[in-house]
Amino acid sequence: MSHPRHQLDEVIHSPVRFAIVAALAAAEKAEFRYIRDLVEIETSALSKQVTILEAAGYVKATKGYVGKRPRTWLSITGEGRAAFATHCAALRKMVEGV
Repeated sequence: MSHPRHQLDEVIHSPVRFAIVAALAAAEKAEFRYIRDLVEIETSALSKQVTILEAAGYVKATKGYVGKRPRTWLSITGEGRAAFATHCAALRKMVEGV
């Protein structure tokens, strides 16, 4: 099984989850609402996708407050960063025909 498709990560492969992980890979952490608006999905949809990414160990959600308002920050884990890099490398190989 040498074809690069075998290196694609089924969790990250979903377009919405791919967009979330890509956004988080570019930052140390990001506020939930920022990712929601960036990826252009509803709050409930983002929550569901974050739950899947957390279960895989790829994303960490941290809750806190800004003043009296609750906030949630998202960050990519080391495992998530490695999985994303492997997934992107496989996509590149497929596109380049390697």
